[in-house]
Amino acid sequence: MIPFLHVWGLAIPTFGLMVALAMIAAFYVLRADLARRGMASTESGIGEYFITIPCLAGIIGARLYHALQSPAELIANPWGELFSRYGFAWFGGLIGGFAAYVGVARWKKIPLLAALDAGSPAAALGYGIGRIGCLLSGDGDYGVPTSLPWGMSFPDGLVPTTDRVHPTPIYEFLAACIIAWILWRLGTRQIRFSREGGETQSAGIGIVFAAYLVLTGAERFLVEFIRINPRVILGMSNAQAASLLSMLAGAMLWWWIHKRERDTKSV
Repeated sequence: MIPFLHVWGLAIPTFGLMVALAMIAAFYVLRADLARRGMASTESGIGEYFITIPCLAGIIGARLYHALQSPAELIANPWGELFSRYGFAWFGGLIGGFAAYVGVARWKKIPLLAALDAGSPAAALGYGIGRIGCLLSGDGDYGVPTSLPWGMSFPDGLVPTTDRVHPTPIYEFLAACIIAWILWRLGTRQIRFSREGGETQSAGIGIVFAAYLVLTGAERFLVEFIRINPRVILGMSNAQAASLLSMLAGAMLWWWIHKRERDTKSV
């Protein structure tokens, strides 16, 4: 693996490089989604706000959550744990990024569920690209040993292993791309039905975000079965517990949207 690229005497972390590429890709997808929904033109600059602020908040949240998962190490070396270049927790990034995204939506006076629908395909794609950074750096996000022909070893990774293991970042990248495509297509149907004035459940505002919560939660829950994360809650990892909450929240939101539409039709 390649934890660092050495360019002109500088050591550039490949994880950070892929996070930057993920932000760029997510920006273009989000800007296109905002534009096709008529929420903001590509020249408005709103897409930049929706990407930059939540991404920075997500990075901070991911770092803090990771540090808080090991309180003994945090107390022993608070500076090193808080400002290390390694170790980011997905759920912490979700919390930080989501809170900042909500804040930007309120600031720009954009309906929250509509903004969340527009951001869901971008979030899914950005997450997948970011996982390639985990693969390149070999930061320990790989899976358990496997005899499958595509198993990989990470002898030069930040968390090295000479065993052939499941390359779970690749699995997550592929799953994230599929999820992003599904969400984009769902958004296309949502927009079409809305413009045609049709009454259909899949046209409800918030449906795309609900699907995002369910699909990404399911993806992360399943991949955790073959990852090396410790089991801490009822035989599950922290990420699996968070994924269950994500799926539950998405299912509840989906139910609430459909109930609201049924109630509206019956009036």
